[in-house]
Amino acid sequence: MSPRTLDLYLDLMKEVLSNTIYEDPPIPAGWAPSTVYEPLNRRLGVDWPSQAHTMIGRRRLDNLQFCVERVLADGVPGDLIETGVWRGGACILMRAVLRAHGVTDRRVWVADSFQGMPLPDADTHPADRALAAHTHNDVIAVDLDTVRGNFERYGLLDDQIVFLPGWFHETLPAAPIGKLAVLRLDSDLYTSTVETLDLLHPKVSPGGFVIVDDYHIPACRAAVHDWRERHGVTEEIEDIDGLGAFWRLTPPEGTTP
Repeated sequence: MSPRTLDLYLDLMKEVLSNTIYEDPPIPAGWAPSTVYEPLNRRLGVDWPSQAHTMIGRRRLDNLQFCVERVLADGVPGDLIETGVWRGGACILMRAVLRAHGVTDRRVWVADSFQGMPLPDADTHPADRALAAHTHNDVIAVDLDTVRGNFERYGLLDDQIVFLPGWFHETLPAAPIGKLAVLRLDSDLYTSTVETLDLLHPKVSPGGFVIVDDYHIPACRAAVHDWRERHGVTEEIEDIDGLGAFWRLTPPEGTTP
């Protein structure tokens, strides 16, 4: 694929995944509740689309493309994963980037409960009880067959896609994941964020990226900072769009950071 064709393909993918083309109305929930499509809200990723396959907005989609293309260009080894995928849009974009660059030796791991957020119990972290994300499971819960079907719509359902259905603490420890080049967290909760970092951050290769979609949520941000302090992680956290953030593990010597 020529550079120009690659750019056109991936740009169109991002427009279609966020549905800025047909402008589906949002669900009256989310960070900017409304029933009317607002181009700025959709591009910022602050509405909950009724039809689009992602809600993360253009700048976070651009960031995801940047991270994947950077690890490919720098030869950082490992697969790509998102934990918490909703309708699958971000993972679909990661697979599209691999397809556009002709990469056949990396997989995209699609990890989600596919039944929404866990119900709080006696062991639930106080920050997660306060967030009460489970009350939006009518929107957040997207079943596996629907997500699989979304990949198929783009012609991107193949053996480079691996689904991990179930709660993270049950599926991630036994998942046959070797090295990771990009780890994208989109799980909202304090507990889920800590679990994911505990289980997957050690697999991220030097020069790889960790992206936190929900960094603006106090529970998630607290989990990130608490975890980094416990584990002595000091790489700079960079803002994406006022909502998401990311950091890059120190690249190998001789690689441009």
